[in-house]
Amino acid sequence: MRGGKGYRRIWAFDFDGTLSPIVPVRTEARLHPACRSLLLDLARSPDTLAAVLSSRSLDDLVSRVPVRGLFLGGGSGLEWRLPGGQRIAPGREAEESREKALTRLLPVLEKITSVSGTDIEDKRWSIAVHYRKVSPDARSTLTPLLDEVRRREDVRVFDGPAVAEIQLVPGWDKARGLENLCHFLRFDPSGGRIVYAGDDENDGTAMRWALSRKGIALAVGSRPRVAGARVVSGPAALARVVRSLACHAGNGGEKTRGRDG
Repeated sequence: MRGGKGYRRIWAFDFDGTLSPIVPVRTEARLHPACRSLLLDLARSPDTLAAVLSSRSLDDLVSRVPVRGLFLGGGSGLEWRLPGGQRIAPGREAEESREKALTRLLPVLEKITSVSGTDIEDKRWSIAVHYRKVSPDARSTLTPLLDEVRRREDVRVFDGPAVAEIQLVPGWDKARGLENLCHFLRFDPSGGRIVYAGDDENDGTAMRWALSRKGIALAVGSRPRVAGARVVSGPAALARVVRSLACHAGNGGEKTRGRDG
């Protein structure tokens, strides 16, 4: 594996809602064809590093991104698979934190599970509470339970489209995951050398981190999650915008503002 100094830029992407459209059944999520083509081209670029950073478990993510040459981060970047197949796992401390948090959460998780229409997804490093099918009446029961989880100091809750994701490792988010990637690659992200695209609150932490290093943030959806992010309407629009940015970067300049519909 090359050291980070060999790369001119990192392109990092969330998966669900970013490279893949949001689907009613989460197990059916697949790369949008335009994004798959984009990732293939980025992975072949000699001076570019492309990464997918998801809150899904690493094994789940690997099965959904069949593109060689990518860095794949599961659990919001707690675990990574490198292009050569090597894996970087979190340490014992993260494992212990996960177990303790999960044990403490079990009573309230049982109450959440009893709310009609909820769908609990165990992502190993987080628990996602999907409530798309919860009726308005049932949400009056669910909301206080999620608020109870939000008040806890040993976990953090990130909101997404009809989902509340409970991060089980204290202090961890996608900004930490992105920073972790740069750290083990010895890649200096300053000076606008990093681009991050995502669609939910956890992605917002990585967007702010990228922007703080003069990079670019792309918010997929109808509105920006953070100030300074450029809004793109969906996966197909994201692929077009990234190709345009890559072209401008290759020509010595790029657009960082505006909106693509």
